[in-house]
Order: sequence, then C-alpha cells, then structure tokens
Amino acid sequence: MTTAPWRDPALPAAARVDDLLGRMTIEEKTAQLYGVWVGAATDGGGVAPHQHDMTAAYDYDELITRGLGQLTRSFGTAPVDPALGARALAGAQRQIVAAGRFGIPAVAHEECLAGFTAWRATAYPVPLAWGAAFDPPLVEEVGRAIGRDLRAMGVHQGLAPVLDVVRDPRWGRVEETIGEDPYLVGTVGTAYVRGLESAGVVATLKHFAGYASSAGARNLAPVRAGTREFADVTLPPFEMALREGGARSVMAAYTERDGVPASADPELLTRLLREEWGFTGTVVADYFGIGFLQTLHRVAGTPVEAARLALDAGIDVELPTVKYYGDALADAVRAGEVPEELIDRAARRVLLQKCELGLLDEDWQPHVPESVDLDPPANRALARRLAEESVVLLDNPDGLLPLSPDARVAVIGPRAADALAMLGCYSFPSHVLPHHPGVETGIDIPTLLDSLRAELPDAKVTFTEGCGVSDPDPSGFTEAITRASEADVCVAVLGDRAGLFGRGTSGEGCDVADLSLPGVQGALLDALVATGVPVVLVLLTGRPYALGRWHGRLGAVVQAFFPGEEGGPAVAGVLSGRVNPSGRLPVSVPRVPGGQPWTYLQPPLGLAGQVSSLDPTPLFPFGHGRSYTAFSWEDFTGPDTEIGTDGSYDVSVTVRNTGDRAGAEVVQLYLHDPVAGVTRPDVRLIGYRRLELAAAEAARVTFRFHADLSAFTDRSGRRVVEPGDLELRLGASSADVRATARLRLTGPVREAGAGRRLRCEAEVVHN
Repeated sequence: MTTAPWRDPALPAAARVDDLLGRMTIEEKTAQLYGVWVGAATDGGGVAPHQHDMTAAYDYDELITRGLGQLTRSFGTAPVDPALGARALAGAQRQIVAAGRFGIPAVAHEECLAGFTAWRATAYPVPLAWGAAFDPPLVEEVGRAIGRDLRAMGVHQGLAPVLDVVRDPRWGRVEETIGEDPYLVGTVGTAYVRGLESAGVVATLKHFAGYASSAGARNLAPVRAGTREFADVTLPPFEMALREGGARSVMAAYTERDGVPASADPELLTRLLREEWGFTGTVVADYFGIGFLQTLHRVAGTPVEAARLALDAGIDVELPTVKYYGDALADAVRAGEVPEELIDRAARRVLLQKCELGLLDEDWQPHVPESVDLDPPANRALARRLAEESVVLLDNPDGLLPLSPDARVAVIGPRAADALAMLGCYSFPSHVLPHHPGVETGIDIPTLLDSLRAELPDAKVTFTEGCGVSDPDPSGFTEAITRASEADVCVAVLGDRAGLFGRGTSGEGCDVADLSLPGVQGALLDALVATGVPVVLVLLTGRPYALGRWHGRLGAVVQAFFPGEEGGPAVAGVLSGRVNPSGRLPVSVPRVPGGQPWTYLQPPLGLAGQVSSLDPTPLFPFGHGRSYTAFSWEDFTGPDTEIGTDGSYDVSVTVRNTGDRAGAEVVQLYLHDPVAGVTRPDVRLIGYRRLELAAAEAARVTFRFHADLSAFTDRSGRRVVEPGDLELRLGASSADVRATARLRLTGPVREAGAGRRLRCEAEVVHN
C-alpha cells in the first residue's frame, strides 16, 4: 500500500498540506476551522458537547465524519479526575480519527492563564503577580511546568499569556495582565511563552489587540487608543512574544478601535501580523468573537457575512464551538458568496500547525499517561517561589514588620480565612467550581490565617471576619474592634473575590466605577486604625486600590496579587520575616479612588501641574517595593557622551547589600526623552535586572543600551530613532532615581524596522 504524500514525514510540511488540501471537500476543509466545546466524561468514557446558550445545535457523531479542527476545554468545563479526563480525551481523539475520511485528530486546547485550568491542577499566582516578581527566568520555569502538564494530558494548545497592557486599573481583567508597562509585559510574557512552547505546547497570545484600552474600563467597550499609543504601548509585547518567544498562535480581541472590530480587521490580523511581523501560525477567535461581529458590533447582518469578514481579516479558527464556520459557510462558498481561497488559506495554516504537532503522521496515537499528578511537590515549590517573590512590601515606616514571634495578633478581615482569596478568576476553583457546589477544590490552599498560625506558633492569634468582601453589612465591626483592642498588632486582611461577569469584585466583566476598597472594607479599616493598635494592612487583590486615605496611619502595608495556592504561606512568611519581601509594583497604587485612572506612562500634560486642581501622582509608583534589608548603589559609570542613532552605550552600577540578611534588589533602567517629534512619556522602562544578594554581597550590573530602545512612532506612522538628547535613569522605581546618564544621539533620523532591538540586555558580575 502506497502512503499518500500528505502522510509522508520525509516531505516538507507545505508539500504535505498542499497534497492534503487538494483531496478535501469544502466541508472537510471548513471542519478544520472550528472547535467543538466538550466536557470529558467523569468515567473516562469520552466527551460530550458542552451545552451553552450561545452554541449551535449539531449532531456530534455526524459532525466529526468531516474531521474536526479543535476540541475545546475537555478538562476545563467540569470537575473530572485528571486520569479519567486524559482517558476520555484520548478516546475522543480515537473516535475523531476513526470517523473522518482522513483520520486527522483535533487540536485540544485549554486555558492556562495561571496554571492548567483543570481540577486538581496547580493554581499558580496570577500574571499580575508574575509582573510583581520582575523575574522572567522564574516565569519561564513556571510556563515550562504548566506546558509539561498540558502535554502529558494530551493538550496541544494553551490559551495564554495575556499581553494586554493595563491602561485603567478599574478594568476587571487587570489581574490577568502582567502590568502597566509594555516592556515589563513583553519581557515577562515572552518568558512564559518560551516555557510553554519548550514543552511542545502552542502558546496563544491574547488579546490582539487593544482590549485593555476599553473606554471607561468597561469590558468590551470601544477602544479609544490613538495610532501612536496603539503602536508604542499596545503592540510591542505581542511583537516581542512572537519574535523572541516563538508563540505559534494569536487570539483576536473582542474590542473595536476607531469603528473596526479586531476580529474583522485585515490591517491588524493580516498586514501587520503576517506581512510586517512575519507570523506564520494560527489566529483563533476569542470565544464567540465571530458571532459578536453580528450581535454586538453589528458590522455583519447575517452569520455568513460575519464568517466572511472574519476569514477575510485573517481569523483561521472559530472558537469555542461551531456556529459560523460550519455548513452555512460551505454553502456560501458553493454559492460564490465567500471565496474558496479564504477557506484554503485558513485551512492551510491549521493543517501546517497540525503537521508541526505530528497530527498528520500515520503512526500518531493519543497519549494516555500511566499515572497523573497535576499538583506534585515540584509544582507547588515553583508556585511558592513565585508567590514569595511577588509579594510587595509597600510601606513599613517604623519597622513594625517582621512581627514579633510571640505577639498577640488579631487577624481581621474577609480575606484571611478564605482559601479562594488566593486565586484569580481563571483558576479552576474560581472559574468552574461555582457551577458545581459541593465539589472540593481538589488542591490544598492554605489560608493566610492558618499559614500565619503555622508561621508564628508562639504567638496568640485571634480572628474575626469583620465584614464580607462586597456586602454593605457593618455588623461585624464591633467584634473586630474588640479583637483588635486586645492585641499588640492587628493584621487586616482585605481585598477582592475573583469571579466572572459581576459575580466577583475582580475578574472578567467585574469592572468597577472607582478604586475604593470593595464593600465596607474601607470603613472596617478606619475602625481598626481608630483603636490605636498598630495595623498591618495585607491586600489580596486583582488590581491596585487607592490607599491615600490611610497613608501615614498604618504600621505597614503588604500587597499580594492573587498569589496562588501557596500564597498563604508566602504572605505569612513575609509577615514573620522568614521571607524577605522583594516584589515590585507592576502597576501604580493610586492615592485617591475616583476620577484618576492613571498609569505612569504619562507625557507632560498627564502629570501634576498648575493647570488642574487634580493631582494624579500615585501614592506608590510603578516599580516600588521595600525590603527588610538595605542596599547601597555605588560606582555608577555612565559618562555624558554622544553616539549615533544606530549606536549603543553601556551604563553600570554596583549594588551592595548593606544589611544583615539576604535580599533582592530590582535595578530598573528608565528612558527620559526631553524633546521629541511627538509627545512622549516622561519616563518609561527600557531595562531591569533582579539581583539576589547575600548580606554584605555586591554585584555590578551593566545595561547595554541601544538607540533602538528610544524609537517611537512619529507623525507619519513610522517607527523612528531621532537625534537629540536623552537621559538614562537608573532607579529603584519609576520615581526613585539613583543615577542619570546624559546621552546625545547624533546623525540622521533612522527608521527602526522589524529587525530592531526590542530589549536591553544586562550583564551581572557578583563581587
């Protein structure tokens, strides 16, 4: 029997796919362009289509006779034992292979925003905590571990990372982002992509592009970003993750910019993404995003018109399930309403990726693991490391922290004794289990209260909740005041409850009008401060909240952004002193709650000044974080000099741990451009390096600045490097500058194209 060319692994992938496409009917080609939302059977017997009010009715057994592009979230739909889920997914793949004429398995995808979104899988800190750690190598390790777990279960594609740059912290999905700076988002997000892809899993960048710039911080609201903001703030993390991380998939955003939905924008999904950036992977729709062209954006009058717009723009795969890329689309192709070339283009991209994954090989077999543990000790250790590095000590003016080991401690607040206080909205317990009341979380999630008692066994620790997260009932204040008054120190544990579409105070669709603490938590904090007992405020949140009302009245402030299943021990370790805090703010902490949604990337008119009575200056700036040790910055080398607009320049500084214990300093490099052809942010991050230093140890860090890092989009839409003066500022935060190098770029204006340098390399020598 002669093997068909498309089955021959010795042939180039393009030749194999061309041969296969020539053999397929229109229905078989369109079948590669959609997924089916399924849930794994709890007995391991297979999968069943997910019932949802936005899904189309279809006969699954008949549908798969044409083949199938993707299987959607067989693990992430309902609680199923991982071993049985793997068996069910493998069974589903065998069924798809047997049913179709060509025997091509589906790509199985899952969410993996903060870990594999499956029952009993490790719940890592959310991406905002990744940003707070300022540690890309560690995030890469986490991505690799998540990728290994996905691959072991038979999953090929992960829907992460989120590379949206925070523009308004009132937006509900801030917890899913890495921060408010594109360089931080790009470098940390690229590290995660590298980790996931190194495990053989297709990383999916989302949401492309502009989703976080929605007007009024409302989910899916129109995007008001201008051309230069879009080019210089929104797009760079995606470009870096594609060019340097090797991501093989992109998810189109729900939103529209200047009247054009991303899912119907060929300028974005084809000209920029593919022709300019050279992307060759697959573009997938955000869930129901193609349908939204008809129902929400109203740029399509019929399902076929929505499908044609999406295909023409460059969306290859409809997710989560078939509705617009199915039979009606095939009929429209036959009727001449949709060019068959659009079907072929998308199917070729899908099949090329399947070829890369080995799914076209004749000997392909689904993988069924012999044993399954999705939360092994190694995963938990990684989750603990990332959680510990991400905790930010915002303030400790009088050295109240670390706590005395034998203190009387009143722990008060609605987040202290709730395990879910550690998890974001895309963790399995927060995302799926609310639909399955009574089902255990499946993983051990120590609360902060239990962790603190374990951390301080000789302390007398009492607890009362005081109030709920978001309800208006203050009846618990009386007991809270009593407990606090009896203690040496009060630890107030406040914050968010992650949820979806209004069921939480943080998460998708949980946008807020201002940055006040939810519910009556602010009033509870007022009451605790009024007792005169020193108060340590611990925040477990998905976004920053305004803290100016209590500035100077608190003994200490600790910020943790949904730090995952090991977050309780990590935060308790900071409170006890076992962990020396080293996190830095990936988002600014505002002073006042209303009217000033703000990030640090402001041009001159966005800063405080006499032209307005409102001062937007944050209480704690981007990059800020304190430690239990002290660091000196010495021997700065960065003489004033000139380089060409294509030149490079080194700046160096020695950082010494002058305290009596080990700690970490994050050295940050900012660019200030005094005069430019368009207004520029007063400062912006262009490099950073986390330094782990033992007591009395020093390290010298050298940043290798290249003129490309000063590039911006000019009035004509070109990305250029302009001649003129620059300042390179080394700082411990965006507002704490320790040394400045003045630099003049000379020569002509130079266009910085696709090959420009995207990152500032750093070299470290320990003394």
